Amino acid sequence: MLAYYFRLALRSFRRNKVLTALMVVAIALGIGASMTTLTVFHVLSGDPIPQKSDRLFAVQVDPRPMLGYQPGEEPEEQLTRFDGEALLREKHAKHQALMTGGGVTIEPDKASLRPFDTDARYTSTDFFPMFDTPFQYGRAWPVADDDGRGRVVVISQALNQKLFDGANSVGKPLRMDGHTFTVVGVLDEWNPNPHFYDLETGRYGGSEDIYIPLSTALELRLGRNGNMNCWDNSGGDETAVNAPCTWMQYWLELASPADAADYRAYLENYSAQQKSAGRFERAPNVRLRSVMDWLDHKQVVPGDVRLQLWLAMGFLLVCLINTVGLLLAKFLRRSGEIGVRRALGASRGQIFLQSLVEAGTVGLAGGLLGLLLALLGLYAVRQQPVDYAKLATLDGQMLLMTFALTLVASLLAGFLPALRAMQVTPAIQLKSQ
Repeated sequence: MLAYYFRLALRSFRRNKVLTALMVVAIALGIGASMTTLTVFHVLSGDPIPQKSDRLFAVQVDPRPMLGYQPGEEPEEQLTRFDGEALLREKHAKHQALMTGGGVTIEPDKASLRPFDTDARYTSTDFFPMFDTPFQYGRAWPVADDDGRGRVVVISQALNQKLFDGANSVGKPLRMDGHTFTVVGVLDEWNPNPHFYDLETGRYGGSEDIYIPLSTALELRLGRNGNMNCWDNSGGDETAVNAPCTWMQYWLELASPADAADYRAYLENYSAQQKSAGRFERAPNVRLRSVMDWLDHKQVVPGDVRLQLWLAMGFLLVCLINTVGLLLAKFLRRSGEIGVRRALGASRGQIFLQSLVEAGTVGLAGGLLGLLLALLGLYAVRQQPVDYAKLATLDGQMLLMTFALTLVASLLAGFLPALRAMQVTPAIQLKSQ
């Protein structure tokens, strides 16, 4: 029966080509605009590490003086070196990593390559198991290299391809900023977006190419990237252990989300101890946020993307209202035909189903055209000078959502006209004929 109604819908389209084209274009424009913005929003607001995002937490404590204090305000979003190293030593979590962004100059051995700059991450070895980084070759450096300031590095797959033509480079030397390091690991493709573990060096885009033990980077005074907040005289060295500056990120992994309360209590006790020792002036003010809570707190999704999403959904609603009007006009124009069908024995339900199938067929055509418009819209987004531009692609999930949205939209648009069509009175239509 549905196949028969589908053939009737196609025959109806041929009789009313202009009206059908208007409905298809209206749905296509609404679907194209909404799926373009919805895809961008989906990419930017996605969970970058869904397998454990509820067990990873960003740590905040407040070491600032009382000057400018306001009750209830947020603590510093980064840690001082003193606090970061103290928490790292005590190891109260399953995994913990202290880190900061950096930049180094690589001096390649290949004659075809000139020295070039690249982004680096100075961190501790727990960074790799905590964030489930995949390795193509080798492994992370041992804890002994954290403590002993080892001259070792882990490099990205892209950098390994550039320097060593993709071969296993474990054990090979790599010279940076005048110092020689040994490659101990090569990451496989790994590029979490948003760049949740350090939003100070960029929210979207590629990950770092070089990973170096934090202790080594501090000893060699390698270049640093990211924000720093100081509230007192640092004596000319903002990265010193006792400098009154926050500039490091501290992440940890707990065995289960339920352990967060205990770790938060530990942070409060730590802050109270530092206040008793005279380092902290404020009452304990700590935060422990999971990955998604941290992204919400940092408002990672740009405000203009949210606004565009609402505008696109409003535009889709306007397109659906127009489609409802066009379908209503089309069905009412066929009142005589519907009356004859009713007189020949067709039930109200059959008339309703036939009308919905016709509306769904219009929606399917509009959805296919809307998909092409969405792909064109995403291509336009990728040409924009924003850090998330290259992420604007339509994945399998969003492709399915496109067709689901098309089906739902077309059926909603066809519901009222189909309801009106099934109420056509046969006797009046036959008399008018």
